[in-house]
Formats: sequence, structure tokens, C-alpha cells
Amino acid sequence: MRSALGRVRGLGSAKSGTGHWWAQRLTAIALVPLAVWFVLSLLAHLGAPHAAVAHWIGRPVNAVLLLALIVALFHHLQLGLQVVIEDYIHGEGSRLAVLLSMRAAVALLFLTAFVAILRMAL
Repeated sequence: MRSALGRVRGLGSAKSGTGHWWAQRLTAIALVPLAVWFVLSLLAHLGAPHAAVAHWIGRPVNAVLLLALIVALFHHLQLGLQVVIEDYIHGEGSRLAVLLSMRAAVALLFLTAFVAILRMAL
């Protein structure tokens, strides 16, 4: 015989929901200045030749900010999609399959963006 408290201890939103919520909020806050910087930088280089844009990306500060942008962006994307998948896919097996597929796709896109920035920066 177990009490109601004994049955639910360690389960539910008290287990890991707070960390997920904070991570999503912190990445959103980080994305605001990074996105503003990125859009303003794109507008400043509108119509510039490829060599000028490559030189701009090659500067260490710009390369680091671009890498920070994609890290925050793809982490925020993964967190948001995870919540949607967990909320709307009810079958345990299909939920796991979709979550794994989503994480693999996000990881692949992140690595592609990361390598592209590094190739332009170096």
C-alpha cells in the first residue's frame, strides 16, 4: 500500500521541467541581441561582394558572435520542438521516434552551419 505522495514523488513537472523552462528562456534572451546584431550586419553588407562578406566573417569577433547565434538558435529550436512533440504525440513509441529524428535533424543542421561558419572564417 502506497500513499498518493509516494506514487508521484520524483515524477511530473517537479522532476526536470524547471531546467527546461529556464534553458528555453535564457536562449530566447540570448537570441534577441544576437539576432539584432545579425540583421543589422546583414543590412550593412547588403549588395557587398562575396570577398567583403567573407572578410567580415573572418574577423574573430564576428565569427564568435555567429557561432554563439547558431548555438543559441539550434538549442532553442530543439527545446521548443521537444515541448511540441511531447505535448501532441501521445504514443510512447512514436513520440520517441519523432524526438530522436528531430534531435538528429537539429544536430545535422547545427553541424552544417558550424562548419560553414568555420570554413568562411578560416
